[in-house]
Amino acid sequence: MLLNDVLRRLRFALSLDNRATLSVFKLMDYTLEEEYLAAMMLREEEPGFLPCRDKTLGLFLDGLIIKQRGRKEGAAPPVLAANQRLSNNDILRKIKIAMNYQQDDMIRILRAADFPVGKSELTALFRKPDHRSYRVCKDQLLRNFLQGMVIEHRPDARPKKPS
Repeated sequence: MLLNDVLRRLRFALSLDNRATLSVFKLMDYTLEEEYLAAMMLREEEPGFLPCRDKTLGLFLDGLIIKQRGRKEGAAPPVLAANQRLSNNDILRKIKIAMNYQQDDMIRILRAADFPVGKSELTALFRKPDHRSYRVCKDQLLRNFLQGMVIEHRPDARPKKPS
């Protein structure tokens, strides 16, 4: 899934405008220019589009954790190195932590997006990659989870069902 889409959908679900989004980045002591943010919010086919890098999304998600849950005592969250990738599992884990979602909350959110999953399937997404029950989070699950967040947090934005 395109990282720009993840950032765009999270901002929409949580009703974060440009100013609020930039303040989330500042919580990680990272200054993002508003022009760069605007370019990342464009669609791929639009002129001026810039791809969101893994490090940028990681900083946003870590900032969101601080915004929602407060700063943790001790060391700051590690910043991704230039060559490190942020997996869908990592993204889902950081959203779970930021929003303080429990397993039942996540199942409810996925069900709201008409994408039901079982507890064991969900648990497998949060295991360590070398665990025998580990499962890779596919784009479809992450996309539906973000859609479920929109449905839960923005009831005014629910898609109209055909009559």
